[in-house]
Amino acid sequence: MTAATSPSAPAFALSPLRIGALIAAALALAPLLAVVWLALTRPASAAIPAEVILRYARDSAVLASLVAVGACALGAAAAWLVVMHRFPGRDVFAWALALPLAAPAYALAYAYADLLDIAGPVRTVLRDAGMAWWPFEIRSLPGAAAILSCAFYPYVYLTARAAFVSQSVCALEAARSLGSTPWDAFRRVALPLARPALAAGAALAVMETLADYGAVNFLGVQTLTTGVVRAWSTYGAPGSAARISLILLGTAAVLLWIERLGRREQGYAAASARWRTLTEVPLRGPAAWAASGFCLLLLIVALLLPAGWLAWKGASISPELPRIARAGGVTLGLGMAGALLTVGLAAVIAFGGRGRKLAQRLVSLGYATPGAVMAVGLLAPAALIWKGANGAVAGLGLLVLAYAARLMAAALEPIDAGLARITPSMDRAARSLGESEAGAVRRVHVPLASASLWTAALLVFVDVVKELPATLILRPFNFDTLAVLADRYASDERLAEAAWPALAIVLIAAPAMVVLSRQVMASRPGGHG
Repeated sequence: MTAATSPSAPAFALSPLRIGALIAAALALAPLLAVVWLALTRPASAAIPAEVILRYARDSAVLASLVAVGACALGAAAAWLVVMHRFPGRDVFAWALALPLAAPAYALAYAYADLLDIAGPVRTVLRDAGMAWWPFEIRSLPGAAAILSCAFYPYVYLTARAAFVSQSVCALEAARSLGSTPWDAFRRVALPLARPALAAGAALAVMETLADYGAVNFLGVQTLTTGVVRAWSTYGAPGSAARISLILLGTAAVLLWIERLGRREQGYAAASARWRTLTEVPLRGPAAWAASGFCLLLLIVALLLPAGWLAWKGASISPELPRIARAGGVTLGLGMAGALLTVGLAAVIAFGGRGRKLAQRLVSLGYATPGAVMAVGLLAPAALIWKGANGAVAGLGLLVLAYAARLMAAALEPIDAGLARITPSMDRAARSLGESEAGAVRRVHVPLASASLWTAALLVFVDVVKELPATLILRPFNFDTLAVLADRYASDERLAEAAWPALAIVLIAAPAMVVLSRQVMASRPGGHG
């Protein structure tokens, strides 16, 4: 809901709020427009032939497809268990299964690559004995798909859980009354009804897969995003980087359309049925422990085991604590600055009156765009700014702008949900008491949406803390974040040293994710936690 306009003002009048919304949208879109401009005006590098780019695109497509399947299988199964059944630990798993989002995918890659490398001699003995037990090497495309599926299944879990909670109980009860088992009811009724939500969650997981650089680069998988970073850092070819980025931009637009379509269809499905509490199936005996075991195993594989292994690995060396502390301070500062700027710009757009829906759709493209693409769009102004006397400060400003441009949609979604509580009568009451449009926003909208603004800030903070490619490309010299430090150590195969900054990222992001996941669970009908 937006602020009311003056009855005497023309519909097309540009109020200060609308002007601010236009400026915020322009700032968010500037990096994407710059990518298009670079692709059209800069020559491509002959060192990156077309067949190499096609290989990047092929590997990206295969990886994204595998992750979509894996994340859907894990996320949908976990959501169905915690929504429809009672079993030991269910109330804890309901919010804890979202916590792997606190761990960056590259941290999981470091842990499992080292863990399975150590297990290599055992694997060799078993293979020589005709008992090969591991189907693929972790430093491969299937290995990367397995790790990214564990890292990104919470996107599907959260969207599927919301869909299952809001489904029509009548359809499920009708299936059960006709003799369907719980599994048949899930397979033939609940799963088809939740298909739009699953598509939306899978689209989010694929977006994050295409945006990932740290994990795939460490595991030796060459995707379009690694191609963008390589074109810039290795070949010094911003034109080629921009052309590869255009492929990612087109893919991002399609994925964003799928995610929006899935959400809209999910909303129609939810609105078509009167909600009431789902009848939960109590599980007993082996079935109950199997459900608990599945959820616990998923949490162990996606978070506890890699974090524990990194902690054990890191404990074997003496870390460079001053360097890690300095990187931690930079990471916290960038996280807070990115959250503040992103939420501020998103709030201006959300409060911006007429046309805000169009602005939201345009800036939402940034969320589906890898950070490396955002960075490429800002390379030209960055090169000019870094030559100035205050180049470091201005360069950090550009980096924070890249964060805001990419994560604007992540902030807009909770803010928009909070504004839905504001009715037109509240606006009219404020205006009838003499408040201006900006005054109504300040006195009515902001207080009522304060919880949503806080949620948006936490979401953006977690994403900024984990962000690697944009930071790697745009940061000024000697401004390393924990993500960049972990990547440098890992690139040199110094995994014990990389464990410390990777774990620091998890420790910084985990409290925010605990708060967020519990808020999400409590805000849904039938929420637990």
